[in-house]
Amino acid sequence: MQRIKKGDTVKVIAGKDKGFDGEVIRVFPKANRLIINNINIMKKHEKARQVGNQQIPAQISEFEAPMDLSNVMLVCPKCEEATRVGFDIKEDGYKTRVCKKCNEDID
Repeated sequence: MQRIKKGDTVKVIAGKDKGFDGEVIRVFPKANRLIINNINIMKKHEKARQVGNQQIPAQISEFEAPMDLSNVMLVCPKCEEATRVGFDIKEDGYKTRVCKKCNEDID
């Protein structure tokens, strides 16, 4: 089970966007990276190109770059604080994520 999932609110704790909050758009678990909405914005210079019979001019596009999972902390929906994530196994065998500060279920 992943500690951070798509749709979670996270707080950036390291890097150029330190202190900002955002919603997780996508998670890459094998690479330990994630993309956060409007955080870690990068610019990419693109050449002019021909697509079919339409000419697309050269441009500078902006996009959200993936950042490492270790640079973010999950914001607990109950206590509204950045927290570490623990796991709890219920009586029926269902595994849930738990806030380490308020001991409430996150899922």
